[in-house]
Amino acid sequence: MAGSSPSAAASGGGCEAVPSTSTIVAEMATGSHVLTVDGYSGTKGLAVGVHVKSGTFVAGGHSWHIKYFPNGATDETSEWTKGAAATVKARCKLTLLLDGRDGRAALPPPPPFTKSCELRTFSSGKGGSDQWGHKKFVRRKELEDPSKRLLRHDRFSVRCDVTVAVGIRTDDTTAKLPPPSDLHRHLGRLLKTNAGADVTFDVAGHKFAAHRCVLAARSPVFMAELLGPMKEEDTESHVVAIRDMDARAFKAMLHFIYTDSLPNVDDGGEAAAMAQHLLAAADRYDIERLKLICEDKLSGGVDATTAATTLALAEQHGCCRLKEACLRFMASPANLKAAMASDGFEHLAKLPFSPQRISC
Repeated sequence: MAGSSPSAAASGGGCEAVPSTSTIVAEMATGSHVLTVDGYSGTKGLAVGVHVKSGTFVAGGHSWHIKYFPNGATDETSEWTKGAAATVKARCKLTLLLDGRDGRAALPPPPPFTKSCELRTFSSGKGGSDQWGHKKFVRRKELEDPSKRLLRHDRFSVRCDVTVAVGIRTDDTTAKLPPPSDLHRHLGRLLKTNAGADVTFDVAGHKFAAHRCVLAARSPVFMAELLGPMKEEDTESHVVAIRDMDARAFKAMLHFIYTDSLPNVDDGGEAAAMAQHLLAAADRYDIERLKLICEDKLSGGVDATTAATTLALAEQHGCCRLKEACLRFMASPANLKAAMASDGFEHLAKLPFSPQRISC
């Protein structure tokens, strides 16, 4: 196995390498010719070694013909009829056809009357051979035997099939991986430009243009509100008012609906509050994936200032994992004391449960 210097592609880190593949293809070209000898008895008078050539046919870009020796090529083969095909690397087969008039409808004879050679080189140069054949292709006695059905009305046919080795090539068959999906970028651009928008949301005085079909495809609640029989809209202005929702959270939710990702929110250290608003929005519009993402973010950031409000949020929106994270944090007396001193604990205390009775 030959080696070479390492390529730049091989030195890349991180990504799992995709194995390269290749295929060696031996290209072959075929050609066939049927030679019919009409008036066989008239050819029997030809001398030993005398042959008659067929017409020329082409296979693999080379010209070929059949040589017919009625009495063999030498005295040794005078009782035999010989066939030979000429001029390159090729595989040849000679077949004596049954009842053959033109070779098209005739059935091939039994194996003794089919002769072939493996791939060999035909060369007209010095020391080479530009022909191949069988000195003893078929015995005259067998050819003339009526029971063999080879000779009919003083004629017979021979088919020559030539398969030429055109060349050998190596194809690169490594699978070409398609680039990653960029649907999210296209939809994100659609949201940013408002091109084709057909609905506007009014959220706390902020206007957001969007596309009904995109929203409906991502949220069953939007499907009912925008495309269902009970759709909520001002039929003239196509404006839908959204009450009791933070405008920044609604904008972030739209971004997620179109791109399946959360925007980079620079909210002056209020990431937890934004995640809480987004979780409530996701639950309201039944966007399960967004809800789980927010739940995961909040679960990893429970502290004394957020534990109470997050626990209340988890109870209101049925987030069991988030509840468990809050309760684990508040299981410590010191953490519980700090949480009780936060502004959110007063809201938690107003809910119809106590931390000790919370269960999923």
